[in-house]
Amino acid sequence: MRFLDEVKIYVRSGDGGAGAITFRREKYIPYGGPSGGDGGRGGDVVLVGDPHLNTLIDFRYRQHFKAERGQNGMRACRTGHSAPTLDIRIPVGTLVRDDADGQILWDCTSAGARFIIAEGGIGGRGNVHFKSSTNRAPRQADPGRPGTELWLRLELKLLADVGLIGMPNAGKSTLISVISAARPKIADYPFTTLTPNLGVVRVDDEESFVVADIPGLIEGAGEGAGLGHIFLRHVERCALLLHLLDCAPPDGSDPVANFHTIEAELARYSPLLAAKPRLILLTKRELLAADALHNLTRRLKRRGTVARISAVTGQGIRALVGLVASQVRTLRATTPTTAAALPDAPTRAGQHEEDDTTADDPDATEVLARADTLE
Repeated sequence: MRFLDEVKIYVRSGDGGAGAITFRREKYIPYGGPSGGDGGRGGDVVLVGDPHLNTLIDFRYRQHFKAERGQNGMRACRTGHSAPTLDIRIPVGTLVRDDADGQILWDCTSAGARFIIAEGGIGGRGNVHFKSSTNRAPRQADPGRPGTELWLRLELKLLADVGLIGMPNAGKSTLISVISAARPKIADYPFTTLTPNLGVVRVDDEESFVVADIPGLIEGAGEGAGLGHIFLRHVERCALLLHLLDCAPPDGSDPVANFHTIEAELARYSPLLAAKPRLILLTKRELLAADALHNLTRRLKRRGTVARISAVTGQGIRALVGLVASQVRTLRATTPTTAAALPDAPTRAGQHEEDDTTADDPDATEVLARADTLE
């Protein structure tokens, strides 16, 4: 299954039904008077959090959603049927924005949550409501109120407790494959990971936490270098970040300099993300001598807690899982809102290029598949 984490869709709620202009025509009842019923209410468009979805790929094949209009009023003061609700199922963790200005309309963080994104129009009044002492046979009725229409931008931001960040080939995918049942693609070249991966880490029979592995970052990711920093949206909701550093980078770069590079990219993406608690994790410790590893640890300790592991030999893995589980437990208990999306994160909503011909055309479509363009 392809992974799609951002789409633009068009929604329109149903128009209200028109009120009826009819008169009572019954034997032996002269001047029966007006009997036009009210129109039915148009259908609402409702977003529903579905725990069984983990991608927005379904919206590649359908981007327009229109609810039915309400039935018109009928004679004998009968009200038209109201239109059914149109449910749109989205993955849990999806952030919904108004594409016109980027305003956050809803953050879906729980399974089964429902949100009326567009209310249906109210049905019009029939002519029975316009009867008066001076107007015994009114020939007027209200038309139904029009529904609401808008373009939405859906941004999927995965729900995870721990996010793995770092340079390409820092060992993120290897780590998640060791501590969980996830099996991401692992190879000895940069940007092996093109889409985020989730893994469930079992601490014991009663406790577990979820880890998110995202593609690597490099200097200049904010300008689109590498895969850019758009995948950082998938660690926004994490309570804890694990910053992985290769003890012996293949390009001979300094791990401490790499640390500052990634931290700068986090700050450029979102100051709130850069302020999240983190652990510094030195990977591939078996490649460094004991003295060199000790000196590197000492240089990084002033910047936070440092752990050292080797995913190949298993050194430090068990202690790391226990440490992470303890910190996640504490953070979730003290700051329960850490799962919320960051309000200062960058977004494509509200950005309309001059050559964008789809902005005002409800029949035009736009689906953003960043991962697909890399294939």
